[in-house]
Amino acid sequence: MEEGNVKEALKKCAVGFGTSEVVEEYAVEDGELKLVKRKVTRRDIPPDIKAVRMLLDGDDVSAMSDEQLESERQRLLKCLKEEGDD
Repeated sequence: MEEGNVKEALKKCAVGFGTSEVVEEYAVEDGELKLVKRKVTRRDIPPDIKAVRMLLDGDDVSAMSDEQLESERQRLLKCLKEEGDD
């Protein structure tokens, strides 16, 4: 995985994301496989505080309180949203 891809994946984890899982069931009808059932499940993955910590790049996060980390997460979310709007 390239460095840029890792950073993008880390940003995605830091802000949370949605994903879909598709399960399809097939049966043989008249000698052919036919789709008989398709289920799509949507899941929302919440933001990950560990990913936020990693994005802080060298800042000493071990001394930060949960409130400070949450504040920094909100700041990063705002920056990432603004970056995505460009």
